[in-house]
Amino acid sequence: MAKGGAPKKIRLFQLVFIIFFTVSGGPYGLESLLSYAGSHYAIIILFVTPILWDVPAILTVAELNSMMPIEGGYYQWVKNALGLRFGFYEGWWTWLYTFIDLAIYPVMFVQYASYFFPWMQQWQLPVCLVFIWLSALINVWGIKQVGRISVILSVAVLGPFVVLFIAAMMHHTFAHPQVTGAATPLKFSSVGMALYIVMWNCLGWDNITTYAGEVEQPVRTYLKAVFIAFAMVIAIYLVTIFVAQRSGIDYNVLSNERFPVLGEFIAGKWLGALIAAGGMASAMGIYTAVLLSVSRIPMVMADDGLLPVGLTKTHSKYETPYRSIILCSLVISVMVLWSFDELVIIDVTVYGAGLFLEYVTLIVTRIKRPDAVRPFKIPLGITGLCIFMALPTLVYIAALGGTLIAAGSALKPLIFAGIALITAELGWQLAKRYRRKVVLND
Repeated sequence: MAKGGAPKKIRLFQLVFIIFFTVSGGPYGLESLLSYAGSHYAIIILFVTPILWDVPAILTVAELNSMMPIEGGYYQWVKNALGLRFGFYEGWWTWLYTFIDLAIYPVMFVQYASYFFPWMQQWQLPVCLVFIWLSALINVWGIKQVGRISVILSVAVLGPFVVLFIAAMMHHTFAHPQVTGAATPLKFSSVGMALYIVMWNCLGWDNITTYAGEVEQPVRTYLKAVFIAFAMVIAIYLVTIFVAQRSGIDYNVLSNERFPVLGEFIAGKWLGALIAAGGMASAMGIYTAVLLSVSRIPMVMADDGLLPVGLTKTHSKYETPYRSIILCSLVISVMVLWSFDELVIIDVTVYGAGLFLEYVTLIVTRIKRPDAVRPFKIPLGITGLCIFMALPTLVYIAALGGTLIAAGSALKPLIFAGIALITAELGWQLAKRYRRKVVLND
């Protein structure tokens, strides 16, 4: 923004694509779904899971955000309804899971970039660090720049899959389905991992509210943008998995070599290269959009005296929380060596705990403030809301249970996720002491 002027705000069109990248960024990461769920169950899991897992989250976020469209989003909602302690839990857990989540994308970027430059695999860490700090610079420039870049990258991400669909039709893939294997009972352990994959590819709807103060007409704009983005996400996922399912490609090959190999299988190396370029754009777009949301949380928690006040300082020109962005980038720089599968399990497990607090917040807010102005309200009473919120909870338990049964390598990330959740209480005790010290000094 120009000095002395009002901060620039984003509108519906740009917000749709920021949300798209915050939540999805294309079907990259879904490649293992068919190997876990098989031909006969993948589409069912992909269609049903977002309805049970995402729709309650979207509607919860829509109602709470319509009541309180303020910077800090979910942290502020939980704090106002359940108190500062649980607000801290919410902010802490979300901060942790987002660091874990963000660590995936620099590595993903290198994986797809190595399709063109194989030497990048040998220089993964330096390339990841360049990726992290370039994204930090974009975020310091401000939300307007993130919005513009998200629109550009969305074309790069969605374009290759539109071409993939057209190429599949031209090659008569749909006319001659090659679904491999007979229907066999699906193991519960496989269901758990399949759910984790879909849940991971569809999480983050609450993250989009942390910068509500930087959105033009936030209540109306958010409602429209969220439902448009949700439709885009589900459509691109279903079409891509449908094409892969009908192509006859070996699912283990797809899982190991990712979607570029599907492009090569259907139309040749040119399409594989196009999809690999889209994967690079997807990693950059998701990382930049999610960093935008998580960098606002330390700032608002510092406003409440729970973190050092220096994190509230904004850039003199761009009005962005640059110190918070730098802190987030430093932590992520340490975490880029984690494996993809472990990060997905930890990510979804920690995220689910924070999401549960938001559901409780909605119900408590309905009870405590029944007459509050709600431009958007879920048309259910308290009992109906409890039943409605049980749906994503059951999905979460099913994914957790299936993964526990699988045990093996999945046990380590689950234990780590449990420890990460427990650290919220330790963090709260330290934050209380820091807060008392600040008050006494004042």
